[in-house]
Amino acid sequence: MNTPRNLVEAEFTNKVCTYWLLSGALVMLVCVVTIPLIPLWFIFGTLITRKYLELNSSALTEKSLIVRKGMFNRIEKTIPLEKITDLGLKQGPIMRAMELHALTVETAGSSGSAGAGGALVSLIGITDTIEFRNKVLAQRDSLMNAESTPTVQRDQPNDQNLLADIRDTLHRIEESVKQR
Repeated sequence: MNTPRNLVEAEFTNKVCTYWLLSGALVMLVCVVTIPLIPLWFIFGTLITRKYLELNSSALTEKSLIVRKGMFNRIEKTIPLEKITDLGLKQGPIMRAMELHALTVETAGSSGSAGAGGALVSLIGITDTIEFRNKVLAQRDSLMNAESTPTVQRDQPNDQNLLADIRDTLHRIEESVKQR
């Protein structure tokens, strides 16, 4: 089996673990009843978020974007670049303060069917998210341009036979015109 060559491998920043911890603590704070669990969340949540982050990966190949994520339920998605319609960037207030972005991948036919906002997949905490996004879009555009440019592949013997047939037909037409 031919394994695709990775052009770019996304790296994830450890800041995303802190973001997940703070987001979880904020939810616990709002729920009031769960406030006593916040210290436990920071102890066990640190371990859980780091393990989850280790299991996240995203790679750009020549023809697709491969995303792996999840700890208990592992998800692997291979998204063909020609199907990607948009790579969105999202930032909430906490993410903005931590200089994090969420990169959302939208494909033709995924809007409305893949959850909130129509994103097929969302990746939080990629180092240099904007640069990774630009590389994916550039590779998609390069692939689309290569596919839209017709490549002329000629079969020499058939081309020569075709030209010979055209030549013979032209000779017959000339002979027929001369006889009239």
